[in-house]
Amino acid sequence: MALDEALLEIGGAPALRLYTWNPDTLSLGYFQKYADVPGTEHASHVVRRITGGGAIHHTGELTFSLTTHKSDPIYHGNVGASYERVHGAVIQALSAVGVHAELCAGAALESDRSGTGMCFHHSTPLDIAWQGRKGVGSAQRRRGERVLHHGSIKLTTTPLEGDIATIEATSGLTDPLKLIPHLLEAFTQQLGMEFTRDVPAPETRELAAVLEPRYSSEEFLYRR
Repeated sequence: MALDEALLEIGGAPALRLYTWNPDTLSLGYFQKYADVPGTEHASHVVRRITGGGAIHHTGELTFSLTTHKSDPIYHGNVGASYERVHGAVIQALSAVGVHAELCAGAALESDRSGTGMCFHHSTPLDIAWQGRKGVGSAQRRRGERVLHHGSIKLTTTPLEGDIATIEATSGLTDPLKLIPHLLEAFTQQLGMEFTRDVPAPETRELAAVLEPRYSSEEFLYRR
């Protein structure tokens, strides 16, 4: 989370991070109240994101973050249009591993549930769903001239999320490494973006190290 914020803050070329979590971690949306998310005690760790939306139990998933300048063509137009473009690439990648997903377009989903505070229990027309359930969660943060887009693609479910859409239930795939090449190809084809494998610059890592403690500090977690 801190490295994503550092990439947002420092700027530079578009950066796509693809990662998993160990141990499992519950991330609260930036505007959520801690008390409005029952079951936080069932996660090994709890942090607060700088992106909005509901809480996500990060395990059995592939997380991606895309940070780039707001002038990039994927962010032309309104915010909803940028979600459609990013989600179009994710849908292409899912199709390549046997998951026929689509934007839920306002349809009621079987995974929708009130009172949990969980991202995958609340859907919007721009969310990605398959088999009548939500399977990808996304949120953005815009700061100055930069944009951070967070995404969570569920391969398996968790006790906190229950009966949501997962890649495993549809195609049997549980290894996030097998999804990554398809996601890279889709981002290139759909968004016109090409990425070179690299490591963050020293100044980015240094800023991330400074920011990191804040994400799980009591002041940040309970401040709302």
